[in-house]
Order: sequence, then structure tokens, then C-alpha cells
Amino acid sequence: MRADALIARYRLKPHPEGGWYARLYRSPSQVSVTRGSRAAVTTIVYLLRAGELSRWHRVRSNEIWHFYAGASLELLRADPALTAVETVIISPPDREAPVAVVAADHWQAARSCGDYSLLGCTVAPGFEFADFTLLADEPVLAAALRARHPHYAAWL
Repeated sequence: MRADALIARYRLKPHPEGGWYARLYRSPSQVSVTRGSRAAVTTIVYLLRAGELSRWHRVRSNEIWHFYAGASLELLRADPALTAVETVIISPPDREAPVAVVAADHWQAARSCGDYSLLGCTVAPGFEFADFTLLADEPVLAAALRARHPHYAAWL
């Protein structure tokens, strides 16, 4: 029941990668990047319930995950070519690390280690859906993930 209460409290909407989100902040300051102008920084609140996945995706900017509440989060990170996958646990500060970073253009996926995980995601330069790609929409790379890391293919 706690996850549903948080979804209602923060007015979270379904995210295309899976899970639930709401924008908390979008900087009025702009920065210029090769793909155009972006907010200097954006932040969302993000929730995954038990059994939900943040499917493999990448963002063209650096993303910082911050633990807020609930169970630890299992975050998978992979280089752009998907040659290596690393698992990071984001938890309350007394257990593991409460923060993790995914470098720009690296692949990521996540799941809650319990009933739910509530986190924040800060992106700089700021997030735009134009800079977001699901791995499932990249057939050659998705096939590479299935071949190299078949145990992570379910996260597509």
C-alpha cells in the first residue's frame, strides 16, 4: 500500500521505461550541447514497485540516482557497446551507497529489491525525451545484449 500512496501523493505518471515518475525541477538556465539547447539540470522523483523494471535505456546526459525511501534498488550499468555490465546497489546510507551515477550514453536498467524503491534522478545537462533511447528499439544492440549477457535480456 505504501507504493500506491506515494504514487498518489506525488502524482506520479507511468514512465516509458517502466515505473512511475514526476518532474520536480527543470532549471530555467540553458546550456548549449551538440544536439541543441538543454536545461542546465532536471530532477524527477521515480518509483519502482516490486516486479516492475526500469528497462534497458540510455540518456545522452549524465544521470545521478539518489535514494529516498523503501527497499534498496539494483541498478545495472553498461558501456555504450554493452561489453560489460556492472551491478550497483543504491540503498539507505547505513547499508550501501545512497547515490550512483550513470555516465552519458551508457545503458542502464533497474529494479527494486523489495516492495518498492523511491528515488530521485538528476540529469545534467537536463533531460529531454529526444535524448532517451530504449535498448529494445535498437535491434542490433539488443541482440548483442542477448548474446553477451543473456541473463539480463529479460530487462529489455
